Amino acid sequence: MKSRYDFLRAKVKLFIWQWRGVWITTPCITAFVILLRLTGILQLWEWSTYDFYIRNRPLPTQDRRIAIIGIDEADIHRIGQPILPDATYAKLLEKLKAMEPRAIGLDIYRDLPVPPGHPELVRVFQNTPNLVGIQKVVGDNKREGVAPPPALKEKGQVGANDMVVDADGRVRRGLFYLDNQDGETIHSFALHLALHYLEKENIQAERAEGTNNWRIGNQVFISFEKNDGGYVKTDAGGYQLLINYRGPSGYFEIVSLTDILEDQVPRDWGRDRIILIGKVGESFNDLFYTPYSSSWLNLPKPMTGVEVQANFISQIISSALNERSLIRTWSEPQEWLWIFMWSGVGATVAWHWRNQTKQFLSLALFKHLALEIFILFGSTYIGLICGWWVPVVPPILAVVGAFFVITGYVAGTASGIRKTFGRYLSKEIVSNLLESKEGLKIGGKRQTITVLASDLRGFTALSEQLSSEDVVEIINIYLQDILKIITDYGGTIDKLLGDGIMVLFGAPIIREDDAERAVACALAMQLEMESINKKIKVLGLPALEMGIGINTGDAVVGNIGSEEHTEYTAIGWEVNLAFRIETYAIGNQILISQSTKEAISISKLRIDSINEIKPKGMSHPINIYEVGGIGDKYNLFLPREEEILLLLEKPIPIFYLIVEGKQISNTVFKGNLIRLSQRGAEIEMNKLALTDSVPLPYSNIQLNLLKPDNKSFMSEHIYGKILKVEEASKTFYIRFTFKPQSVIQQLDSLYQSSLKK
Repeated sequence: MKSRYDFLRAKVKLFIWQWRGVWITTPCITAFVILLRLTGILQLWEWSTYDFYIRNRPLPTQDRRIAIIGIDEADIHRIGQPILPDATYAKLLEKLKAMEPRAIGLDIYRDLPVPPGHPELVRVFQNTPNLVGIQKVVGDNKREGVAPPPALKEKGQVGANDMVVDADGRVRRGLFYLDNQDGETIHSFALHLALHYLEKENIQAERAEGTNNWRIGNQVFISFEKNDGGYVKTDAGGYQLLINYRGPSGYFEIVSLTDILEDQVPRDWGRDRIILIGKVGESFNDLFYTPYSSSWLNLPKPMTGVEVQANFISQIISSALNERSLIRTWSEPQEWLWIFMWSGVGATVAWHWRNQTKQFLSLALFKHLALEIFILFGSTYIGLICGWWVPVVPPILAVVGAFFVITGYVAGTASGIRKTFGRYLSKEIVSNLLESKEGLKIGGKRQTITVLASDLRGFTALSEQLSSEDVVEIINIYLQDILKIITDYGGTIDKLLGDGIMVLFGAPIIREDDAERAVACALAMQLEMESINKKIKVLGLPALEMGIGINTGDAVVGNIGSEEHTEYTAIGWEVNLAFRIETYAIGNQILISQSTKEAISISKLRIDSINEIKPKGMSHPINIYEVGGIGDKYNLFLPREEEILLLLEKPIPIFYLIVEGKQISNTVFKGNLIRLSQRGAEIEMNKLALTDSVPLPYSNIQLNLLKPDNKSFMSEHIYGKILKVEEASKTFYIRFTFKPQSVIQQLDSLYQSSLKK
């Protein structure tokens, strides 16, 4: 049971790690967007989106229950004075009463008499119970509040026609009621008229049980709060509602004052309707901007105040009769969850896409982003059609923000990869691989390259004596400096083979000085070994020695593999030959082929020796050249080492075995170590063993020092490479490739004692 629990826990941890970008980005972007929203910066954008939805949703059928008698400039000219006299309104109201409307709304200020006809108008006010007048409760910076008609005030037939104007000059909210300066609650003009209409339907307004909200019929009218919809810290004084506009300006039926006074409409035109009387001419300055006022192609077109009132009245009646929904909003926690969800969508898509395509920043990725935004717009648009104002701008910022944060992270990671890649390759090569269309194409092409192969001598034997941690530490110390040098000289690191390195010069970019740079790089690497060994010496470990082989020739270079795994490499015999040459190199030695030598001006090279070898797989011998330096702009030279072989006072018995490739032969040979230097030794074969053959030059051997009894070991395994063979004297010279620490002390002691003599 415990193992199953551990498995599940490991699986969960892996899942969390694999999607770490989403877990971190989503809440961070959500918090940022919410804080940004609370500042109010997004408010105007949210209002504009809301208005766009309002303008472009399907229009309902015209509400025939409400009609408007519009007073315009033509009516003024007919009457002959800019302010209509009370007699005109008295006559108008009498004609309307005869049509038996459910309610009449006089959206005209009438706090003062306008003779002639004032007594007649007062009498009409007193005798018309379904007539509602207006007053302006709250003053503004242009004018004070306006008192109601006294006769209507006495009968309680007055409503406030105050408008709630947003910061961008648009009316999106209406008032159920508000309080005046004396604390008296004044019902709105629209609410009065709507209740008059609904009275015949036996519907009244009442407080919803357990709340401060009003219920009319089966509909609860939830009051507007300061952070509802796209609003942030808005004044929510009084009892406000979002206006669910029925249509743009001109949507309700409008007839002129003249048509009514001259009986140009049917006698039953106003029966069972709400008749609003208001000014519709532009010169009256009773105009307001609404969500329908804006347009991308046309100038903003305002709506008259009486039409705004008609829309609000229609909303109250339609909602109470369950014909049309109110515009509702989510609570703040719900909106935060909505933003969080879209932040997660943006982060998830971008994070998932990072492993789905070769080119992360592709057109397909941005198509996904566009699809997310389209779905967001579509869902919120449908929501508004259904009566829900769901935030649009914050989730868009969340999805786009999360998308680009993940994109930036991936790009940053790519930059990190580029930087890491740049530690191994020159910037020019990195750019070619990552930015060229052909750089990552599967396949290869034949081209001339120079291959540098290096290997640490005796490192395998050294590794057997160290812990894995120590081995890794040594390798890291070594590679940290060596790889930087390779990069500085423009080499492409093809492989790291434990302690071995394969470097390409001329791939992917061919240069005229590829061979020259390869040799210079090899010299710089060998010179750097002194610094590396100083660092290793601090760890109490023996010094390292490196052998390097270089060859120039044609090879197939490119991305070899499949879509799942690709390796940039070079393949061909010339590559193999570089490794063959490297096996002949002893510590601190650089060997190059004839082709590499010919690719470099001989005047630049210091050739220390020439040797003939016959590598495995070749039918004929070839020459290899030991390079000691290169002049010209590089000016790199290895110090010449003079080796002093000292005759030992007493030969040391040994036995040795030939190392064939990675295997050690089973044939044991005996001999004596007769001469010694700090880096090598001369060995005399057992002359009594007549059948023992002389080993071949460049063979590798494993040897052990024996005690005088020739039976027991005096040392651990020592490794060396045979460089010179004297068949006549049955002797051969070896260069040590690995000496254990105990042997180093023994041989140094013997060498120093021989040196003194």
